[in-house]
Amino acid sequence: MAIDLASEAKKRGIEYFLISFVDLYGVMRAKLVPASAIAGMARDGAGFAGFAAWLDMTPAHPDLFAVPDPDSLIQLPWKPSVGWLAADLYMGGAEVAQAPRNTLKRVAAAAEAKGYRLKHGVECEFFLITPDGSAVADAHDAQGKPCYDVQALMRRYDVITEICDAMQALGWGPYQNDHEDANGQFEMNWDYADALLTADRHAFFKYMVKTIAEKHGLRATFMPKPFPHLTGNGCHAHVSLWNTAGRKNLFADPKGELGISALGYSFLGGLMAHAPGLCAFANPTVNSYKRLNAPVTASGATWSPNTITYGGNNRTHMVRIPDGGRLEFRLADGAVNPYLLPAAVLAAGLDGIDTKADPGKRLDIDMYAERHKARGAKLLPLNLLDALRALEKDRTLAAAVGAETVAALVKLRLQDWNAYSRELTAWERANTLDC
Repeated sequence: MAIDLASEAKKRGIEYFLISFVDLYGVMRAKLVPASAIAGMARDGAGFAGFAAWLDMTPAHPDLFAVPDPDSLIQLPWKPSVGWLAADLYMGGAEVAQAPRNTLKRVAAAAEAKGYRLKHGVECEFFLITPDGSAVADAHDAQGKPCYDVQALMRRYDVITEICDAMQALGWGPYQNDHEDANGQFEMNWDYADALLTADRHAFFKYMVKTIAEKHGLRATFMPKPFPHLTGNGCHAHVSLWNTAGRKNLFADPKGELGISALGYSFLGGLMAHAPGLCAFANPTVNSYKRLNAPVTASGATWSPNTITYGGNNRTHMVRIPDGGRLEFRLADGAVNPYLLPAAVLAAGLDGIDTKADPGKRLDIDMYAERHKARGAKLLPLNLLDALRALEKDRTLAAAVGAETVAALVKLRLQDWNAYSRELTAWERANTLDC
């Protein structure tokens, strides 16, 4: 039985609700609704102008209505008088096909019809920087290899523990927090769950981290590559397929190579086959490609993939198999849309299952130092334009994710690429004025 939001507000002391959605760029949009009006909003939705967000719409389009999902309700741990709700977008009484949450639900329903349910967890990396965005906020965080540095971690104890305590209060099952490989960079991990639940939590996590950072006079960024000499922000996804009841992991097979079933390897084959097009989802910004195919960083390694390969417990590949029953998809970065990432991964993997795709033999080499040994291994796209073109060519992936979603995403991101291409940089002037 669906939660009655008006009753829930009285029970929990919620005075206002944030009815929110995430647009195609992963930007969270919301309206603040008094609890006295939530019954009507729960029925009819909160109205928005689609053109005002990153959606493929014009000012002439009619109103969007964001209908909140009562099961997504999160009471803000730092402001309990406010409840956050993820919403699904409708226009003219019909679901908006290009809306990211609607897209994930549609792909998940297609998987469900085949007897599969995707579960995943994400490793969200972020930097704590100065409010103007110009530098890492902690001037003392300057080690050459800062990963797991206890001093830098504990100097941010108040921020990190406030976020972790919030996740504990919400029942997410957080289990570790660490200082990551770049100066000023952190990662926080919580339990995996069904795809939609993890996507909602991923979207809320980014909002929560930014909000709590601001509360402490800092700024948090998930930008893929905010500093050229430092490791970028990844968003590794650990994925597995389960039966529709969610009780049996269909990737797990003790007799399979590295504990992965034949079905799991077919899913992996789909990820390998569709990797160029997947980049448009996993690495959706111009800046994303400063993280992929990057030169060595100050710490000695970028920790991001450069080739369409997979290995065992080896972090230099696009896909890692850390143990039995799951795959770690290491391609995505911090700018990834929380809903489009699992939708695209699931769509590619399902096609791999349908076609019994062969991922090839795993590589146990260090792809950073021995890439020349991986004969025939394909490179990842070098820039956003290449990724968008790859997605346009990958009709199978585009159809599985949704033609309207893909068309809208490609159109908007091509506008980004064209705007970027028109910019005249300091590097160009320095290297071309005297040509």
